[in-house]
Amino acid sequence: MTTTSSRGRRRAPTRMERAAGKAAALQKPRVILALLLLLALTSVMLLDGYLRAEVGGDQRVRTGASAGKVPEKVLDGGPILTFRGGQATTISVPDKTIALTFDDGPNPTWTPQVLEILQENDVPGTFFLVGSMVSRYPGIVKDMVEEGNEVGIHTFTHVDLSYQSDARVNREMEQTQLALAGAVGITTTLFRAPYSSKMEAIDNYSWPIYEKLGEDGYTSVFVDTDSDDWKKPGVSKIIKWATPEGGKGASVLFHDAGGERSQTIKALPQYIKKMKAAGYTFTTISGVMQEQNAAGPQNTGQQQAAGAAGATGATGATGATGAGGATGEQPGTVPNGEGTGTGSGAGNANGGTGTGNGAGNANGGTGGTDGTSINRLQAAHREATGVTLYEGKALIAAVTLAEWTVPTLSVGLMIVGVAVMGRFGMMLILARRHYRQRNKRRFSWGPTVTRPVSVIVPAYNEKECIANTLKSLAKSTHPIEIIVVDDGSTDNTSEIAREAAMSLGMTNVRVIRQENAGKPAALNNGVRSASYDIVVMMDGDTVFEPEAVHQLVQPFADPKVGAVAGNAKVGNRDTIIGAWQHIEYVMGFNLDRRMYDLLRCMPTIPGAIGAFRRDAVLEVGGMSEDTLAEDTDITIAMHRAGWQVVYQEHAKAWTEAPGSLKQLWSQRYRWSYGTMQALWKHRKSLTDKGPSGRFGRVGMPLVVLFQIITPVFAPLIDVFTVYSMIFIDFQAALLAWFAVLGVQLGCAAYAFRLDREKYRYLLMMPLQQLAYRQMMYLVLIHSCITALTGGRLRWQKLKRTGEVGTPAGVS
Repeated sequence: MTTTSSRGRRRAPTRMERAAGKAAALQKPRVILALLLLLALTSVMLLDGYLRAEVGGDQRVRTGASAGKVPEKVLDGGPILTFRGGQATTISVPDKTIALTFDDGPNPTWTPQVLEILQENDVPGTFFLVGSMVSRYPGIVKDMVEEGNEVGIHTFTHVDLSYQSDARVNREMEQTQLALAGAVGITTTLFRAPYSSKMEAIDNYSWPIYEKLGEDGYTSVFVDTDSDDWKKPGVSKIIKWATPEGGKGASVLFHDAGGERSQTIKALPQYIKKMKAAGYTFTTISGVMQEQNAAGPQNTGQQQAAGAAGATGATGATGATGAGGATGEQPGTVPNGEGTGTGSGAGNANGGTGTGNGAGNANGGTGGTDGTSINRLQAAHREATGVTLYEGKALIAAVTLAEWTVPTLSVGLMIVGVAVMGRFGMMLILARRHYRQRNKRRFSWGPTVTRPVSVIVPAYNEKECIANTLKSLAKSTHPIEIIVVDDGSTDNTSEIAREAAMSLGMTNVRVIRQENAGKPAALNNGVRSASYDIVVMMDGDTVFEPEAVHQLVQPFADPKVGAVAGNAKVGNRDTIIGAWQHIEYVMGFNLDRRMYDLLRCMPTIPGAIGAFRRDAVLEVGGMSEDTLAEDTDITIAMHRAGWQVVYQEHAKAWTEAPGSLKQLWSQRYRWSYGTMQALWKHRKSLTDKGPSGRFGRVGMPLVVLFQIITPVFAPLIDVFTVYSMIFIDFQAALLAWFAVLGVQLGCAAYAFRLDREKYRYLLMMPLQQLAYRQMMYLVLIHSCITALTGGRLRWQKLKRTGEVGTPAGVS
């Protein structure tokens, strides 16, 4: 029976077409969401790499440069360098005074131990912090400040600033300030450059940087004595090298990070006790500056200017100190110590200016918004407010996310790697066993099946292919009837099918035309109309080899077999996309099916070539419209009903694979999403007993692991490989990638050998791994998002060319 739409009129869209239109409208946002997820993953990894100096890291350290442009009074001056009114001023540490300074922290192992030692000995310290470490360990910095210690900037990524551009220098400072704002709610005016401990380290390349930072209000801090604890010379030498001579005061350098610091931890308490016994007192850098300012210029050891440069609040701060209580001006401040305040705070005789309702204290500290004064030992700190504060908190939140995400992904990468290698191992072992078992001379399914069978060809707009399909079936060596079910085609598919049958003299062809209802409905119509107890299902673009039907139905000699999967091959394999899919079909699909066959949990009978017992199909309710993968759906249903599903490698069919990336995306998206739907539909098999339970506890986990979880996380391998190549070790990462590629090539070559395919197509495999596989990842992620957000797709029609002819024409 044939029904046609009236000609010459504009046909209204069918229900299926309307549903397809709605589904298509929903896909673009999901594609965008999938791409956004990948972008987010990449951003998180780049942030983590930046924090670890793997992204944008610069290991260059300048040595031996001339210092001819640096003023002698600076090189010979004290370890504290400020720029008041644009003029360099140095400050020395008073006699019998120690300013303990620590570089490179915070470190989760060593910094807490240093803080504990300082607290036990009632000694403050000044910590010059690396911004990336602050953002990773904000809690340690918060404890540090709350315990009365002072903090300064040691850049964000610990780079030698003399090699960096002005923009990079500004970024290093600003990002560290943001990290401090997010961690503790403060910014700071203190700065120490990496690789520059003593004043003589200033050279012609770094001097302009110190001048620029001084103009921005920063106080640069150097050291008088260096413990050189990073060299791990032993506790006694660390103490000796850190001890100033002749009772002089000193800015002393230790390290609380940057390496193994157990010697520092042992030396520090001994050093503190020794210096206290010698009459020394301990203070911070701000404490030194407060003391020298109070003493007056004649006794301070300052050069060029009396008093430290006054500073107002750092970026985001709301108040400032005056000249008397300054540690150096900060970006955006009022120069020359003329601090400003808000509210009614009042300054004092030393120039402190209150903020809010607080008043400046006698030592030049700034009044807090709650009326309290900032500790004079922390006078370099400024309260972070406004945009600075919120940007800082956002940075800490982003880093926290990266700190959790990247290690989690690393663990996932290990799991995926083990799963991938395990899958390869299983496939090779079981595929070889399957091949040897099925190709033994004595192997037989039972008595040869010779009775006629029904071949069902569902077709929707297959005018390019249907004639070739019927032509191949006309050469079948097995008696068949052919039922072409035209699912409402608009391109005269049914007429072409009839004409082709007549021209070939085929009297065993029936053409049934129905309203467009989808592929499952077309197949069910064919099953109901079939005359024989075995039905062979194929796609309208598929070409059978002459022996295909005969080979395909032989397993039905075993009464326990309810369905048989054939060997689908790509016919249009001479294009790049076709060659990629050819590799995938041979290695992925057919090698997988050998493995699943032996494990008795075949998940899918391919739509291109498969055979079923008609009664078994009707028993499980026919082809369901509940999922997009009706072939996977009915295969699982057959397993649950107690039927065996086997793979017949000798039954070969040639199918036309998608010829464009857009069509390929559409097809694979439908496959992967449909598989997820089918697995979800049959989830109760996990707790069933009998054959259903066996598939649920064997087949279901394997399909979920190998076809969903592993492919979804497989991009981690490529992402980490690219990341490692660019930012860590290019050679090692490249060798690892080639090693994995070698394993895959070995598996593919073995699969090609089993299927007796030409090896030349394997030359396309490296390019397949670089491009094609990435697209399949995106498709699967897209499918997962659709599954999580909900969505329906109908039978999608791919554009056909009809280039796959009879098997004899396939090379």
